[in-house]
Amino acid sequence: MDEPVNSYNDLIKIHPCFSEQDHNACARIYLPVAPDCNIHCRYCNRTYDCVNESRHGVISTTLSPKEAIDNVESLIRHDDNIRVICVAGPGESLANETILGTLQSISRKFPNLILCVSTNGLLLYERLEGLVKAGVKALTITINAVTLKTAEKIYSKAYFHGQWYEGSEAADIILMKQWQGLINVIDAGLIVKVNSVLIPGVNDQDIPFIAEHAGHLGADLMQILPLTWQSEFGHTTQPELNSLATLRNQCESFISQMDFCQKCSSDRRGTYEGIIYREGGAIGPHIHETLIEELV
Repeated sequence: MDEPVNSYNDLIKIHPCFSEQDHNACARIYLPVAPDCNIHCRYCNRTYDCVNESRHGVISTTLSPKEAIDNVESLIRHDDNIRVICVAGPGESLANETILGTLQSISRKFPNLILCVSTNGLLLYERLEGLVKAGVKALTITINAVTLKTAEKIYSKAYFHGQWYEGSEAADIILMKQWQGLINVIDAGLIVKVNSVLIPGVNDQDIPFIAEHAGHLGADLMQILPLTWQSEFGHTTQPELNSLATLRNQCESFISQMDFCQKCSSDRRGTYEGIIYREGGAIGPHIHETLIEELV
């Protein structure tokens, strides 16, 4: 297998979610090792398995840490083209205590693999040091709002430090922790993608501001996903392709856009197909001191 990926440029070329040229060439494994979730999103229907907000599809079963490690070892023996190991649910990755140990074990056995985690950001600040020590180099954070009013429409509950919060309290905690976590993870030097679920009539106006702030902070890529799992938004019409394309073009001036993905489930394996990746505008300076106050 190849040598460990140490440089930012090498990682960009290999990671299927970030590579323009090689997204079909490099295989990856999604490990469904995170069943618990700490946020209730109004568009997520847990009856059909949580898809971690922006992960399309469902899973057949979750894996224990040992099963996950055995799974990786077995698949690598049969496919030396695997380059990326991802944890993206089916719940919230960082709400599951065993995740860091699992990632550390994989990193020790396979230091040449890229470890990638998807998160809703609520515990990102608290888990960041552990993620870095475990060898995680790439992270996707789902951010759907910049204002408290919008966040309250999207999130109904948040479990934080042993307590469930609802309404505006939950929305306030989620916003603060997501944006602060994004700042911290960028400062830590990880490659970062921001996912936003477009909910027509709810966060249309927020998404360009998400793109602007994330781009200025230094996030590398943004993916705008159309509403798919409606749940409490069952009355909401899914975004039209034309309106989605227009929004992506608008946001591209702030941050590079991934135009669409292959709708990966939390237990997908193999190569990445169907990615269209375009370079966006220049990444601006950090605005750490004033960002959070301006947003909420």
